[in-house]
Amino acid sequence: MAFTKILVPTDGSEFTKAAIKCAVELAKTAGGEITALYVIDQSVFGNVPVDTSVNAIYDMMEKEGWNATSFVKELGASEGIKVDEIVVSGSPVKAIVEASKDYDVIVMGTLGRTGFAKFMMGSVAEKVVRFSKCPVMVVKSPEAESK
Repeated sequence: MAFTKILVPTDGSEFTKAAIKCAVELAKTAGGEITALYVIDQSVFGNVPVDTSVNAIYDMMEKEGWNATSFVKELGASEGIKVDEIVVSGSPVKAIVEASKDYDVIVMGTLGRTGFAKFMMGSVAEKVVRFSKCPVMVVKSPEAESK
């Protein structure tokens, strides 16, 4: 199986940088392309009534999303890899799993939560591995090692 269509979910944090570098290397080796995906997590809005402050927060999160995906695009470009950028709203797990049907592999980072935090928060990566329609490579960052 050739991994030429690579999905890279990113949240713009340091925890995703090791996965992004890994995805770029994989694309370079396989002659593939990357899609950088940022999901604006709508659960942070909860039942807050929509007003100008919510719109401002949404706009800020959308800008953060484009900054996160442009980091992937720039890193890919430095290695001659084509990178498409997508920013969507919704549940990160649902959005990534839904997109998985269109890709050969997902390369994503993990926060490296353990114990009670993992039990309470769950893990996006763990849920994506469980429900994805394609293989998933989870890359633990050096920053997560120190947690």
